[in-house]
Amino acid sequence: MSYPLRFPTEKPLVTLTHPTASIWIIELHNGPDSRLSTALINDGLQPALDAVERDWRNGWRAARAAKNKTGGKGALIIVGNRGQDKFFSNGLDFDSLSKDPHYSLNFFPHVYNPLMRRLITFPIPTIAAINGHCFAGAMMLSLCCDYRVITDGGKRNVWMCMNEIHLGAGFPQSFTSLIRAKIPDARTHRKVILEGHRFSPSEALEAGLVDHTVNGDTEAVIAKAQQVADTVSSLCIPGSWGISKVRVTIACGAVDKLADPSLAQRELYRDVIEASTKDTVIANVPADDAVAKAKL
Repeated sequence: MSYPLRFPTEKPLVTLTHPTASIWIIELHNGPDSRLSTALINDGLQPALDAVERDWRNGWRAARAAKNKTGGKGALIIVGNRGQDKFFSNGLDFDSLSKDPHYSLNFFPHVYNPLMRRLITFPIPTIAAINGHCFAGAMMLSLCCDYRVITDGGKRNVWMCMNEIHLGAGFPQSFTSLIRAKIPDARTHRKVILEGHRFSPSEALEAGLVDHTVNGDTEAVIAKAQQVADTVSSLCIPGSWGISKVRVTIACGAVDKLADPSLAQRELYRDVIEASTKDTVIANVPADDAVAKAKL
């Protein structure tokens, strides 16, 4: 496979590089603020994830065939546009999404949630290199990763925030379940979901939203993410990194009847995956008020 790879090939929205034998980097560049759109997810991120997994698995299989006990390392880093230091991602691209009349029905069940499931069950360690503001859907993207590294905001303000409460927007079940799975403290749940608190890098570190803060620009954040990747890349050599996050158990030849039967019984992130298969229409303020009006 010849790197860099760009997805889609015309008007690419992500670039995939392979700087070392065991590290892959996906760069988001849907404009400078890398907003998450249907095209970015379906035509950019998902094919890039396919390419990474395919390449890693080929190397892992070759190492096993050669009885190479140190072969098969791997780790993936996701970073915002490397040409700037302001945004990891500014969240969902509502300007483009709102043009789809079926957005409220289709986007989360058929676009965003499959990406969440893919990332939280990815077979090699994943690191979000948060090189700037990380809002809403982008914060969820970062929480889907196994580790998070963020710039310390020394050059400019940097925030992690779920700002839906300030916009009058509801949360899909998949988001609330992911927050519960990745953030252990109920008080932090309140700050994230009900208060829409803007976490500075130091606050995010204290709250357990991120694992490391880094002084410097985007490349410094990537360098730290690569350091983290180097320390954990060997953990997928046995091949069970993904299995530990999502183990499929088949009893008497039967599996749970879910949207995707291959997701039958999960372990570490079972609740998140189950919630992500149940999202249909997201509750919104006008709909909520209409129901209240009918009752009262």
